[in-house]
Amino acid sequence: MDLVTVLVLTVSCLLLLSLWRQSSGRGKLPPGPTPLPFVGNILQIDMKDISKSLTNFSKVYGPVFTLYFGMKPTVVVHGYEAVKEVLDDRGEEFSGRGDFPIVERMNNGLGSLCDPTFILSSAPSNVICSVVFHNRFDYEDKNFLSLMEKLNENFKIFNSPWMQVCNAIPVFLDYLPGSHRKVLKNVADIKSYILKRVKEHQETLDMDNPRDFIDCFLIKMEQEKNNPQSEFTTESLMATVADVFVAGSETTSTTLRYGLLLLLKHTEVTAKVQKEIDHVIGRNRSPCMQDRTRMPYTDATVHEIQRYVNLIPNNVPHAATCDVRFRNYVIPKGTQIVTSLTSVLHDDKEFPNPKIFDPGHFLDEKGNFKKSDYFMPFSTGKQICVGEGLAQMEPFLFLTTILQNFNLKSPVDPKDLDTTPVANGFVSVPSKFQICFIPV
Repeated sequence: MDLVTVLVLTVSCLLLLSLWRQSSGRGKLPPGPTPLPFVGNILQIDMKDISKSLTNFSKVYGPVFTLYFGMKPTVVVHGYEAVKEVLDDRGEEFSGRGDFPIVERMNNGLGSLCDPTFILSSAPSNVICSVVFHNRFDYEDKNFLSLMEKLNENFKIFNSPWMQVCNAIPVFLDYLPGSHRKVLKNVADIKSYILKRVKEHQETLDMDNPRDFIDCFLIKMEQEKNNPQSEFTTESLMATVADVFVAGSETTSTTLRYGLLLLLKHTEVTAKVQKEIDHVIGRNRSPCMQDRTRMPYTDATVHEIQRYVNLIPNNVPHAATCDVRFRNYVIPKGTQIVTSLTSVLHDDKEFPNPKIFDPGHFLDEKGNFKKSDYFMPFSTGKQICVGEGLAQMEPFLFLTTILQNFNLKSPVDPKDLDTTPVANGFVSVPSKFQICFIPV
């Protein structure tokens, strides 16, 4: 038997195996487009705008449908009612962590997941540094600059179409060259720095007076040192701290950058916010969170920024923790679940003209702030973003402080500014723009 024959037989067997695995796995899963061998439905999905592709599929297959990313089925949940049912009403059954191959390679299965101007990137990161390391850095500090550079680079790579393909077909991570290798190298460098700081903490640790997150984690490690099943290990600590930086730094800085772009374009909104700042806070003190309840328009504007930005369009992956009967379908234990937050945040019944930036989406007829159950930029239920409280506070405090002290000016006509994201893979990222801060 010659080499060509062996190759043809091998490929044929692999194709048959792929088709068998896909057909046998469908069972009573929700309907969806027919997958191709190996690649599944990837060729039918716009990796630069996954949310749009999911919306188009939902028009054909309804609010719950199945897609194959590679050979593995993923159940997609689209629309407020279905998303709320999965994340809130039946959160326990869908609280498992879905596959995120590149993150698993970064953290060896530990931790959890999660280009503004330099200052917008650095300021939120320094907040995290205060929580984790018990100190903030000078913006000229070489270690801090190196940390920021690696975090920014990884964030950009995460949002690339190539990374979406690698997460769908994880074997690429092992055998193909590409930017994912740079991600892993950057994470290794970040963890090396974190380990250095952990050792410094160990040398000065006071078990009765923890200074920061690392101290609290080290104390828990000591308390569970005789428990072989403990998840409180040095490796887990490094992975968790790295996750906190990614989830708590770049997401906030991207929201701030996007928020400034929206305020730069919508000058009438900015003027109303500044008028409310002058009336409630004035010029003689810094804004604080207590001010928010007396500033309904500003509060609505920050909420509208987070709704419009739609930072994590398709949420982080979930997984079924058991065999689940859901809407007449049977979803096997371990099946990956994608919940479309876009379909909730851009629901046109709850938010008329959802693609239009309008703080009025969160105001009643009297101008009072109006809550919405559809506001879930940080997800909801059991796996809601652990930093939701901080993520709610920082945009309010940063943006009100900026607008209290500066007027915003664009070097181009505001109507020519493009506020659509440059890519819509894992994270919505605004297009590049220039801005002038003019002291008030």
